[in-house]
Amino acid sequence: MKALVVAAALTLAGGAAQAQQMVFTSWGGTTQDAQTKYWAKPLTEATGIAVVQDGPTDYGKIKAMVEANAVSWDVADVEFDWALQAGQKGLLEPLDFTVIDRAHLDPRFVSDYAVGSFYYSFVLGYNSAAFPGEKPATLADLFDTKKFPGKRTFYKWSAPGVIEAALLADGVKPEDLYPLDMERAFAKLDTIKKDIIWWEGGAKSQQLLASGEAPIGFFWNGRVAALQADGMNIGISWDQNITAADALVVPKGTKNKEAAMRFIAAATAAKAQADFAADTGYAPINTGSAALMKPDVRATLPDQQNALQVNADMAYWAAHRDEIGNRWYAWQAR
Repeated sequence: MKALVVAAALTLAGGAAQAQQMVFTSWGGTTQDAQTKYWAKPLTEATGIAVVQDGPTDYGKIKAMVEANAVSWDVADVEFDWALQAGQKGLLEPLDFTVIDRAHLDPRFVSDYAVGSFYYSFVLGYNSAAFPGEKPATLADLFDTKKFPGKRTFYKWSAPGVIEAALLADGVKPEDLYPLDMERAFAKLDTIKKDIIWWEGGAKSQQLLASGEAPIGFFWNGRVAALQADGMNIGISWDQNITAADALVVPKGTKNKEAAMRFIAAATAAKAQADFAADTGYAPINTGSAALMKPDVRATLPDQQNALQVNADMAYWAAHRDEIGNRWYAWQAR
């Protein structure tokens, strides 16, 4: 009898989606915790669609699942440039914009196969205890190991951010960044290569910074904000912060396409985006979210740092991701 009551409740709550289950994969840590809290749980409460969490996101695994017709991830949080490339390569389902309301989504982060999940910046972050005097403030400072000694930490994977930071630190003007001068970028990176510790995920970047193992580095802004919210003496500089976005995509061949589209619709709604942004320090991609946020919270987000910002060219990265990646990993291995 109890099972029948539960089934009936799911039917009333979710209609055709009753008792459905889907898998959402993301990057883990505080970001995925917030995605669970503000996106997945409200969807389950409203529709009965159960959302199982998995991760971390792995592009090779997505490709392998699609090619083997054995897709177990229904929605994945990925970098936007990868999403653009993957859509072109046939790895993703086209999104259903009769379910997902694109009218209020930032058009910079919408394609046939992907919509933005959140908008972030790479920022210079530092452990204040390591620099009791003058504090690092610019990307040039990030590369100056004499003035600001200690290990540096950067994102390990080939993605918008570190190449641009090296060029900006070397004096390239933001308007002259693209096409990326790879020779110049790697020459600049060579100057600190022996001092670099790589982070592969946001949680690792936080650990390196908070412990002082790498007292200065280039981070996703939300990870620095989370450390500050925990009361840690961590500094941040927005000077020449480099913006990018994550995206929500549906791997080609999902068995739960309807639930996947409903998840994305719920995750990109104005309130869900506003609540997630307020918690994480990342900016919303729904243009209606700002009105739902406290002005003082809103002022701390990446999309309010426009005067200091450099926007990464997602289309350029999508077109050149593989060739940049091959050189990037070869350089790391030397």
